[in-house]
Amino acid sequence: MIKYIAFDFDGTLVHSQDAFILVYNQLAEKYRLRIMEPHTITYLRTLSIKERCRYMNLPLYKIPFFTAEFLKLYQAAIPNISLIAGIPPVLWELQNQGYQLAIISTNSEKNIRQFLHHNQLDLISSVFCSTNLFGKDKVIRKFLTAYKLLPAEVLYVGDEHRDIIACRKNGVKVVWVSWGYDLPESLGNDQPDFVANTPADILKIMQQQIKLTYIGI
Repeated sequence: MIKYIAFDFDGTLVHSQDAFILVYNQLAEKYRLRIMEPHTITYLRTLSIKERCRYMNLPLYKIPFFTAEFLKLYQAAIPNISLIAGIPPVLWELQNQGYQLAIISTNSEKNIRQFLHHNQLDLISSVFCSTNLFGKDKVIRKFLTAYKLLPAEVLYVGDEHRDIIACRKNGVKVVWVSWGYDLPESLGNDQPDFVANTPADILKIMQQQIKLTYIGI
């Protein structure tokens, strides 16, 4: 039975694409990267993280340094970041149904908690983060261990191919949301357990899971 529903942050809960582009371009000259322009976004959304890095001329060994600076600059943009339309009522309804809510992200905990406080989202108290773009599976494992949870007791909601991979490594079922950063083309053969095209679909998925549990499937 599912006890916790864990969400990715950027692209899943919040609109942060404009902030991402602004901050990225501030660092592009320093790191000699390709400037990110609005017309390239759709193309980038079809690529994996590694493919995006190659396209933007960001060597993998520079990612930790770039990420550290990026997250510091990102903090200043938090007041201009907004929740995805339809997400707040879904979060409140999930809480009313008895689920615990968490965020597992590769943003920084400081940035996320600042956003939650700014938007009065006290219903999410558990925040687990790693600034390693390829380390989300380890964060999920840390989350499971911290709360002594079985993989079957957690449902993860995310918008990227790496979210699916991270969940697969931990045996956690995953909902992929279509309104986030990655397009379906970027998923390849790594398909999610569920697809949500609107925030309300998350509630429908949970209702379906309750029915399956009730009949013993």
